[in-house]
Parts: sequence; structure tokens; C-alpha cells
Amino acid sequence: MKIAVAGKGGVGKTLISSTLARLLARDGYNVLAIDADPNINLAAALGVPKGEADKIIPISENDLLIKEKTGVAPGESIGRVFNMAPKVSDIVEKFGIAAPDGVNLLVMGTVKAGNSGCMCGANALLRALIQHILIQRGEVVVMDMEAGLEHLGRGTARRMDVMLAVVEPSMKAIETAGRVMKLAREIEVKGVIAVGNKVSSGDDRNLIEQAMKELQIPVATYIPFDRNVSDSDMRGTPLIDYEPETPAVLAIARLKEYLERHYSL
Repeated sequence: MKIAVAGKGGVGKTLISSTLARLLARDGYNVLAIDADPNINLAAALGVPKGEADKIIPISENDLLIKEKTGVAPGESIGRVFNMAPKVSDIVEKFGIAAPDGVNLLVMGTVKAGNSGCMCGANALLRALIQHILIQRGEVVVMDMEAGLEHLGRGTARRMDVMLAVVEPSMKAIETAGRVMKLAREIEVKGVIAVGNKVSSGDDRNLIEQAMKELQIPVATYIPFDRNVSDSDMRGTPLIDYEPETPAVLAIARLKEYLERHYSL
């Protein structure tokens, strides 16, 4: 089962990714959580100790690894020949980080817009790594992504079982969900479903429900606005540890059950 979580910045992608990953791991699944968001907050959200999380170098910024695998490091001269199909089968084992509940974390990072030749090696490495993870490895994958889907080429994306478009009750979040849906269809992701988040009223729910109906995106669940989310964040404690029975965690548990019913878990 391969799950990508996308949406506008600040809608709660990392909270949902981290909590979903840990709930799946508690159910006995072998879970690989991937941080592919530029903000790289998934380690803290999962509960990796701060001292360890602060030492993490994203794969996309690991110049020594990029040069070892592709032959070209970022910053080297434009026009250099580099390996477009680097060997990546050892990266998860070498750079995976143990997180609570047995989740394995890989901080992949992201490549900015490809307008610089020095980024080609990093881009080739990330694409090969994602293809390897989605096609050749057997874990449940939960990937915390930025809104764009640039890492997922058409052939690789066919292996992605579901894209979760996280939507809060705002027009910007709804517009982003529409772009995610369009991109997902273009690269042939199997399914796109919405997750309504920060829902504090019937009007909030109706706004999301109507917008997703127009976009033809089914809504898996609605996560209520929950003060414990901000409280746990201020204390640097994952919500699932801070208040395991809080409404947001229970709603994400319902999302897990939805995925188990509708997809190959």
C-alpha cells in the first residue's frame, strides 16, 4: 500500500501523515514514512528525539551521497555527465531512522525548480529512489509531500495506490486540492481522495463537501478542529502521545479504517 499526502502548506499534511503512519504500525504493518516536504517536519511529528532529528540531512541535500551515486555533486559544473539510473537499493537501510511504534523514517527532501544544472544529479537520485520504494519494496509507504507531484513520473505514479488531498475550509486549500487532482490524473495515480481537516462547524463541512463533489473527489473523513493539536505542538510532543483519544486522532484512525476497507491493506 503506497499512500501520498498532499495539499496546501499548513493544512495538516504532516500531522495526518505521522499519525496515520504510527496507527498503521501499531496494527502490525511494516511502515516506511517518507518526508518529501521542503519543511522536513515529519521526524518531530513522529516523535524522533530533537537531538537526533536535528542531525538529519535530507537525501536531496546529501552532497557526498549524490556524488557517490550519480557522479556529480550539486555545485559542480553544468554539463557534466552523470548517472541517470543510480543504485539506490541500499539507501533506506543506510539512512532510515527508527521512529516510535516501529515506523521507519526516510527524510528525502525535495529538489527545487529544475533551472540549475547542478541539481540534475539530486533529481536523478530522488526519482530513482522513489521508483525503487514504490515498485520494489514491500512496506506500507506514507509519503508527506508538498502540493506539487514533480517527483512522481508517469510510470512510477502508477504504483501509488492513493493520493490523500488534505483540505481545510478555505478557498486556497480547495484550489490546491483541485490542482493535486489534475496532476494526479495526468501522471495516472490510481486514486485521489480528500481528507477534510480543521472542521469546526457544519458550514466548514458543507464547504469542503460541496467543493469536493464538484471536483469528483470522494471525502474519506472529516477531522475536527482540535485545540490539542496546537497544544501538543507547543510542547513538542506528537499528538498521538499527548492525547491519544483526542478527536483529531480518532478521526485519523477512521481514515486508516477507510483505507483498509477500500485499498490493499
